[in-house]
Order: sequence, then structure tokens, then C-alpha cells
Amino acid sequence: MKGFSHLGVGDQKPPEHKPWRRGGNLNKYARGAAGQRAHWWSAAARSRFLPSHWLRAVVSHRHAPPSGVSLPGAALPPAFSGGFRGGRSSGGWQLLSHNRHGSSAGIARRAAGGGGRRSGAAPPAMLSRIRAAAAPCSLARRGAHTKEKGKPLMLNPRTNKGMAFTLHERQMLGLQGLLPPKIETQDIQALRFHKNLAKMTDPLEKYIYIMGIQERNEKLFYRVLQDDIERLMPIVYTPTVGLACSQYGHIFRRPKGLFISISDRGHIRSIVNNWPENDVKAVVVTDGERILGLGDLGVYGMGIPVGKLCLYTACAGIHPDKCLPVCIDVGTDNTTLLKDPFYMGLYQKRDRSQVYDDLIDEFMEAITDRYGQNTLIQFEDFGNHNAFRFLRKYREKYCTFNDDIQGTASVALAGLLAAQKATGKPISEQKVLFLGAGEAALGIANLIVMAMMETGVSAEEAYKRIWMFDKYGLLVQGREQKVDSNQEPFTHPAPEQIPKTFVEAVNVLRPSAIIGVAGAGRLFSPDVLKAMGSINERPIVFALSNPTLKAECTAEEAYTLTEGRCLFASGSPFDLVTLEDGRTFKPGQGNNAYIFPGVALAVILSSVRHISDKVFLEAAKALAEQLTDEELAQGRLYPPLSNIREVSIYIAVKVMEFLYANNMAFHYPEPADKNRYIRSKVWTYEYESFMPDVYDWPESKLRAAAGFCLPEAKDVGDAHFLASSDDVLVRQKICLIFVPHNGTKETKQGLGLKKKV
Repeated sequence: MKGFSHLGVGDQKPPEHKPWRRGGNLNKYARGAAGQRAHWWSAAARSRFLPSHWLRAVVSHRHAPPSGVSLPGAALPPAFSGGFRGGRSSGGWQLLSHNRHGSSAGIARRAAGGGGRRSGAAPPAMLSRIRAAAAPCSLARRGAHTKEKGKPLMLNPRTNKGMAFTLHERQMLGLQGLLPPKIETQDIQALRFHKNLAKMTDPLEKYIYIMGIQERNEKLFYRVLQDDIERLMPIVYTPTVGLACSQYGHIFRRPKGLFISISDRGHIRSIVNNWPENDVKAVVVTDGERILGLGDLGVYGMGIPVGKLCLYTACAGIHPDKCLPVCIDVGTDNTTLLKDPFYMGLYQKRDRSQVYDDLIDEFMEAITDRYGQNTLIQFEDFGNHNAFRFLRKYREKYCTFNDDIQGTASVALAGLLAAQKATGKPISEQKVLFLGAGEAALGIANLIVMAMMETGVSAEEAYKRIWMFDKYGLLVQGREQKVDSNQEPFTHPAPEQIPKTFVEAVNVLRPSAIIGVAGAGRLFSPDVLKAMGSINERPIVFALSNPTLKAECTAEEAYTLTEGRCLFASGSPFDLVTLEDGRTFKPGQGNNAYIFPGVALAVILSSVRHISDKVFLEAAKALAEQLTDEELAQGRLYPPLSNIREVSIYIAVKVMEFLYANNMAFHYPEPADKNRYIRSKVWTYEYESFMPDVYDWPESKLRAAAGFCLPEAKDVGDAHFLASSDDVLVRQKICLIFVPHNGTKETKQGLGLKKKV
């Protein structure tokens, strides 16, 4: 084999402040903890056997040859992958490599005393690929990888840990000095949050403070949310989120999610491409037309998708980086907002033309085009007409559901299934009267029909057991006001005495359950509640409208006026109720958060393409199964919210079993232990380490991988060529050379005088 050409090793020392000089003529110096220097040598092969773009590596050692070496897989053949490895704690090793153009680049890391320091700043691109071990024999679990360093790392809520960054993380990631010296635990950070929150009394102030934590430290946000979910859920979701939406432009801090306007039609795909995450699994979208019971809030409705996705993560452990909130702005018919200088949307009336439909079509195509056909798309707070229309239009084409229709239905049905334990009356014998005939009422009614039919009742008989009363009165055939096509199955022949008011409807129809979803306030009057108490031994009263001010009655009114005999549930939370006789009741909250997180988790992990109504029937049964007799005796119809994570996982397991049993799941292979599989996929709020994954290879494996045996050094003044044949040299495309730190001048010159190998 031809000899090496001149290596370009000079006697002149380069300036210490320029340790990263490039070129064929290169002499490198690095300082360790003891201040000693190590030489870096760049080998430039001129042989016809070694093209110039092959990697050349020179390892210099200060005292004795190392017992083994492994080099980064990014720069070497697979046999050498595994990262830097130090030999002795007092030694210092360096790597130099050539790129395709023959220029040299080096990176040095001292392994002195388990710590050491870098001499000079390494190129960021190289540092991101090559890491040296702070301690040669230490083992570190790789928790997470980040390309960000310094202040940007702290400004990113997904990587920020505040003062919980460890000392090594601060030193390696450029954070040292940017944080106070104290290193905190997440427990201390959570304690600080709870103490600060306890000082606040205004719900909106609490909302701003909590969501501010999400904007700064995502893992801490979910930690504190799970710590006290029963107390904090009413703040991040109903009822406070309704107040936050109505003031959204006034309390705005930073944007969350995607804002798509009707003016963007034709360019939705490019807007979706702007979202930084590449693996979105769940999208919650609203057009802001029917926000809770507050009506048309336009772009201010963005608070709802944001809040929903917070519960996806807090309740079911769905990864937050896989969630995307979206608000579609087609204008608003809210004249107050159109005059509001802080309104953040288009100042125009709501577009109800074909252009609106085309925009939604384009949005659905853009989402599935980028993220896949089985991306879950949840519709939220669309107007009644559009909600049903889009559900029918898209349910067989996309993986989608409407939480206001199907989620509300499932949680309400779960309450009825739980109530039958107390009444002893099966669901097939219930007679239900709805206050309201919109999407929530129709969704609940249809699922009740499905549940009745599952027990053997005919569809015709099931429909006859459900009545609806809207703002025009009882839904009966032939009434003057028009009946929507979705309402027709629940439109019955008029009774002999047509009721004019809701209390009259209760007395005429004599229902076993009344369900309020009108969002019109206190319409379950004392007369209504007393009538229900006189008709039924255990009347079922569901006041499900949100927020609290829109609820049909309070828990105290329901328990007091029925002498504690009612089975009560509400959409928004109410406090404990204590009657005059000393009995205490804990009102059940029929919150959709019991249903949609668990369903979403199962749908995502099962790779479902279309979501059947039967999925929500299974979810309702799974939720009702988790209510204990003790909790039922307390007045609850749902498990405690404090146990929502376990509740959601149980629902996810049951739904996944149903999906696979009915050939609706497309994730293969089917998990044998679905409970274990789901738990393994659940996201947690614990901080991850940003330290690199550092480990050793056995010395024998290193020798075998390199294709040669390391010689024993008898004289540290000798230069050892570790590849002794042309065959080995060409096959490995690498030359490893030991050079003593204190080698003589003659040794250096000998290497540089075209010595034959």
C-alpha cells in the first residue's frame, strides 16, 4: 500500500481562541481539568486505496493506549456505532474526521475525573450528533432528545422544566447561569402552584393563571391538573371555560392551535402544514356558533377545543403533542362581538352559503392528507343544523364524532343505567321527557333507543317512550311550528290534553325521568320538581345545561323539593347538599369528560377509520359499571372525578375490546392484553432527562467490531498503527493511530515524513 503523504503537522501552536480551525494543516490543543494539553492530528490520505472523502480518525492518548474505543455511528460504519468512550478517568481523547471535500473537523471532550470540560465551542450540528461521556463507565437512561439549547429550551413549554433542570443538564444544554442555582423537584413546583392558586378567588383569574402554566411548562401543568382534577376541571373546562371564551380577546396571551378563516379557502393545506407537529392523532374543531349555552362566540370559541384537548391528556393520557385545536372563522352573528375592539376574528356576519360547506370539506381533506385517514376529528359546538348534517356527511368517510351529540348522549345514558340500580326499573321501562330538542337532546334520545332495543324492545316502542318539549311546546304531530327531520322520530300523536307549559307536560305524560338540555336557565321550577316527586318514588332529574347559570335547577333545589329521593345529575358541578334531617348528598356531574377522553384513546390506539354509535353505547355501559353501591348511596351517579384517569382507561379497554370483536380496528397485531397495552401508551407528566444515552461496550466486542486487536504498549513513546494490513485498512475505511501526549519531536516528524506502512 502507498505511504501516507505529509500529514501537515507543524511546530507552531494555533491561537487558543480558535480551536476549531479547518484545513489540511491543523494542530489542535485542548485543556483538561489539570490544564494539560492533548494534540489533535488530522490525517489526509493520498493513497489510491483511501479516497479523500473517507473518514480518517486519529485518537491521541496522553499516557498509555486505551483498552478500547467506539466512535459515533453517524460518522463510521455500523461496526463502530456507540458513541465516545473514555479509557481512563485522567485521559483525554479526541476525534477528527474528514468530509467529502477533504476539510477537517474535530470535536474533543475531556474525560477527566468523571467531569472535564470542552476546549472551545463545538459546531452545533456536530454536537447534536456526537456526545462525549462525562464519566467513562457511567450509565444513563435516555429520556428525551432535544435539538434546542439555552434559552429557547426554556421558552418551549414542552421542554421547559424550570428550576428542575439538573446540574449536568444545565451545563450541557447551555442553561447554566440562566436559572437560579437551586435545583427543584416537580413536587416543589406543584406546591408553589397550589399555594398561589389558593390565594385567588376570581374564577377567571384562576383560569388565566392555570393556562399560563400550560404556556410555560406543559408537564407541570398536567401534573397539577391531575393532582386535583376534581377541583381544577371546573376551571379549565365547564363552567369557567365559558366565561373565558366570552372574554377571550380581553385575556388573550398567546395563540394556541390553528385559526382558519373563510378567507383562506383554497389554501387550507398550506395552513395545516404550518403546524409544527408531524404526528397529530386527534383534532378538535369548532366554528364557534354554539359555545355551551352562550350562543355564537365566533373565534372566541377557540377556548373550547383547547380545553377539550387538555382533558384528552389529563384524563386519558393522550400525548399533548399529538393533539391539535382548530377554530374555523366564518364570521359571527353576535352583534356585541362585531362592535368589540378586542374581537380577534373576521368582522362580518356568519357565512351560511355553499362556500362554508366547501371550506369544511377542504379542511377535512387537508387534515387527513397530512396526518392520515384515521386521524380522529372531533366536532365541537357547531350549530344544531350543521352538527347533524356534518355528522351524517362525514361519519362514513372520516374518523369523526360530534361530542355534543354522541359524547353527551353517552354520559347521560350512563347516568340512566346507574340510576336503574337504585330504582330497580330497567332502562326499557323508563319514560323520558326532554326539556330541549336540539342536538344534545336528540343525541341522548337516539342512544337511549339503541340501549332499549338491545334489551329486546322494538324501535317503535322505544321511540314512544321518549318525548321532547322545546321553546314552542311539546313535539307533536301536526303542530304549527316546523319539526326538523332529526326530530321526526320523536314527534308523537298529541295527547288528549295538549300541555302548554313544561310542568303541565310532566303532569300529563308522567315521566320517570326529566332531562334538561335547553340551556335556558331555571326551567325545572319548584312545581316541576314537586310533581316529579309525587309521580315517582325515585325521580330522575338531569339538569345538564352548561354553564352553571344555564342549568335547569340546582342540586339543592332538586334534593330539597323531592325530600332527598331524587337521582340527580348536572352538567356543571355543584357542592355537597345537606338536608334539614342531616342527610348529605354528593351531586353527580354528567360531564362529557367521563366519555370522550377514553373513547378517543381507544379509537387512536386501535386505528379506527369510522366511529359507530355503538362505540358510545359501550362507553356508557363501561362508565356505569364503575359506580359502586357506596357511591350510589352518596347520591352519585358517576364515579368521582378524582379517579378519572382510571375510569378513562377502563372505558378505553372496553371500547377497544368491542372494536376488535366487531372488526372495526385496523391496528395489527391485536394486543393480547389490552389493558397492559393501553397503559404502556399513556403519556405521563414526569420530567424526562435530556442527558444523552451513555453506555460501554465489552472490550472483546470492540476489538471484533474494529477488525483488529489492540497491541500492548511497552513504550509510550512508540507510535502504534492499529491496522496492520491493507485488507483491514480498506475494508474498515479507517485508520486509528495512538500518539503520546508528550511524544518527542522526532516522533511527530517521523509521522509527517511520508512513512511507508
